[in-house]
Amino acid sequence: MKYGFIRTATAVPSITAGDCRNNAKEIISIIKELAEKDVELILFPELCLTSSNCGDLFLQESFIRECEECINDITESTKGIDSIVAFGAPIGHRNAVYNCAIIVHDGNISGIVPKNIFVNESRWFNSGSTLPYGVYATIAGKEIPFVKEAIFGTGCYSFGIEIGNEAEQPLSPGAYLSTNGAEIILNPSSNEELAGSNRQTRNRLEANSRCYRCGYLHANSGWGESSSRASYAGYTAIAECGKVTAEGERFVTESHYTITEIDIEKIRNERRRGNSFYRNDDIASIRIEQASKTDDILYRRIDAAPFIPAKADRERQYEEIFMIQATALARRIVHTHASACVIGISGGLDSTLALLVTYKACKLAGKKSSDIIAVTMPGFGTSGRTYNNAMSMMQKLGVTIKEISIKEACIQHFNDIGHDINNHDVTYENSQARERTQILMDIANMANGIVVGTGDLSELALGWATYNGDHMSMYGVNASVPKTLMQHLVRWVAENNADNGLKETLLDIIETPISPELIPADHNDKIKQKTEDLVGPYELHDFFLYNFVRNGFSPEKIYFLAQKAFDGSYDNATIKKWLSTFMRRFFIQQFKRSCMPDGPVTGKCNLSPQGGWIMPADISGAHWTEACNRIEIE
Repeated sequence: MKYGFIRTATAVPSITAGDCRNNAKEIISIIKELAEKDVELILFPELCLTSSNCGDLFLQESFIRECEECINDITESTKGIDSIVAFGAPIGHRNAVYNCAIIVHDGNISGIVPKNIFVNESRWFNSGSTLPYGVYATIAGKEIPFVKEAIFGTGCYSFGIEIGNEAEQPLSPGAYLSTNGAEIILNPSSNEELAGSNRQTRNRLEANSRCYRCGYLHANSGWGESSSRASYAGYTAIAECGKVTAEGERFVTESHYTITEIDIEKIRNERRRGNSFYRNDDIASIRIEQASKTDDILYRRIDAAPFIPAKADRERQYEEIFMIQATALARRIVHTHASACVIGISGGLDSTLALLVTYKACKLAGKKSSDIIAVTMPGFGTSGRTYNNAMSMMQKLGVTIKEISIKEACIQHFNDIGHDINNHDVTYENSQARERTQILMDIANMANGIVVGTGDLSELALGWATYNGDHMSMYGVNASVPKTLMQHLVRWVAENNADNGLKETLLDIIETPISPELIPADHNDKIKQKTEDLVGPYELHDFFLYNFVRNGFSPEKIYFLAQKAFDGSYDNATIKKWLSTFMRRFFIQQFKRSCMPDGPVTGKCNLSPQGGWIMPADISGAHWTEACNRIEIE
């Protein structure tokens, strides 16, 4: 597919234990259905041709021969089908039976992989670990590679297999295969369902795909295999780099499957960040000639807000982020022996979160709320709404309040440098930001304190800060918190850590339009200068930021993903416009990030020059801006 996406599926056929021919027909039916959907890689459960509950029948020669005939039927049915299929079946070889995954493609068996590690199956099956390299098994008169460890490659992606509970072992095949280059791990399984076991399985899928930095397909036995003792739920799931991206329902009484795409480009970018995926052991490599797909349909859901935690884990992560900010600031307070924290309060989101974090940090550091010197500095663009919210919040938190108007100082400054006060240009705006920073720094000197910065990650990415103005502080607590996450954190504090009076103020701040308030309000005291009208919607910029910095995607791919994520919210021309703005600003504003203040890292996407994002300030961004220009709007 385009941009490194590989369409995959995990499928569970409705089978009957011991009825190989009926089971093969069901598997064939699903293969053909998924092939019509251009699925490139299909995984079925462990021993799905027979059921894993055949007991001593696995030792009967006639049963094994029938299995081989059915394997051949499934293989023949894939002629002309470009999907790669992996399904489970027993294989007889040299007076032993092996629990195997069979890989078929376009009418051929590409390879057979036996299970190596057992828990309670040794009564029937031999371990594949006893097989020497270079062994072949005979199926329908053809010699097939019989390999205990193998990486299958198509030229576009590579995959390996770990069967059933092999995935739960300390030294699992998946770990070995992934460090030797397998980008997708297939896990055909037949584990009985127990209370709580599904959660453990799901956690393992996420953990393994995160640890291996891979795509991970899991298909478990279904309803038809349930026996007098064991019950199977038919769980299907697909994970990628630590996150389950698609999963099916459990306890379905008919055949079912789950489809989504694996992002091979993302996996490769993730692996480049580490140094553990360069081994080149003597391991079998099997080539499968598969044509690459070129359609741009995605079954995969593209998250429009990648910085926002998943719903199930949201509250816990909000608390973690807030506490990372607070404890980091508390450590800086203690280390510098600061007597006070000085912070500018505008009544906007950024300074609100910074004040809330500072309030918590002072508690952790053994300081009083009065040791926080909160300074509101009304200027030419300050509206009544933001001013009143700033005063209300400061009063309710019990901090030391200072109100210092910057108007007269700025007017004097304009007179000194010969600037027309009616010319609302960049000089007019930036002089206000620098005047405020000077006030905060000087108050901090007077109080033996530190200035707490309020700027956020989104502003750093766009360079939307006045150099040596709001760009500067002694510790920037919001440095790795993007704008889209900011309102969620403030709302979390409002809902969980604020009394009714403070909560009302915080909720109104969340609803206030984002603005630097450097241009006078209109005649109704309404904010006239809205940031998102000037630089673009923050939800788009944060999407661009995450996929460019964290995932390492090209502008073309980011545009493609944004079309899917924001379908119905923004048209293609709007997405391209603001993507071009993002790329241009990201490169030319690096000089501000090169000398940004210290700040806590709260997530995997940050722009700190101390390892978060390292890039020369004068590097050319032509490659990326030209890529934006080449994007064709359909």
